[in-house]
Amino acid sequence: MPAANQRPVDLLTGAFDLNQRRRFDIKGADGAVVLSLYFKPITRADRKRATTLAGSEEALEISTQMLCQMAELEDGTKAFAAADAAKLQRELPESVLNELELFLFGLGNSEGLEEAKNG
Repeated sequence: MPAANQRPVDLLTGAFDLNQRRRFDIKGADGAVVLSLYFKPITRADRKRATTLAGSEEALEISTQMLCQMAELEDGTKAFAAADAAKLQRELPESVLNELELFLFGLGNSEGLEEAKNG
């Protein structure tokens, strides 16, 4: 269908590929990669679902729930279950969880994230 005949909503939504993924390597204290996680772009529907699953308006609860919802393994399967959010918050260093969530949301400068991932 020619662009002139398409509805604006179809033009807009067709301009973005929600299947492209970004990879984040989590390294242990020894510098070895422990796990690689993959993330597709976040949609507003994803954010609303994470807020509902978190059962709270608390930003830290929502961001960890979003991580559990969005993180994938290389083969595209989900890396975490919704119930894993509490264990990640309780048993993972906050700095690691922060790096993951900043990457997920595309925040922070990419140079700093690269250093954190590689350093």
